[in-house]
Amino acid sequence: MKTRVQHALEHLKESGVRITPQRHAILAYLMDSMTHPTADEIYRALEPKFPSMSVATVYNNLKMFIEAGLVRELTYGDSSSRFDANVSDHYHAICEKCGKIADFSIPALENVEQAAAERTGFHIRGHRMEVYGVCRECAEEAASVH
Repeated sequence: MKTRVQHALEHLKESGVRITPQRHAILAYLMDSMTHPTADEIYRALEPKFPSMSVATVYNNLKMFIEAGLVRELTYGDSSSRFDANVSDHYHAICEKCGKIADFSIPALENVEQAAAERTGFHIRGHRMEVYGVCRECAEEAASVH
């Protein structure tokens, strides 16, 4: 059985993209990581294995993965973009203390784009939703301090 990474690499090869060791490592790191890392976090994690790799290499590969539909870029205000290899329809809960992002889905919202199109006349291309709060770890840490 093929892994998500193998499927993604095949998709890239079919698009004419050469699979370099760095490209493979960046994609595998993103798909294995559920932390929605920044480009800098990816670079720091892979730099020991690829000392000649630059941050620009990471950004260029992320841009290519986004264009190929394998990765989504998450932008939140002024902070660094985060990258998500889960391109299924889902939403994010964001901790206001540590910045952790957790995925969740709400099947009842699957028709929100169609409803928005019908009510506004817009051609809807997508949507996103974030909810903000404090993750369990930060809440427990705060409770233990008091």
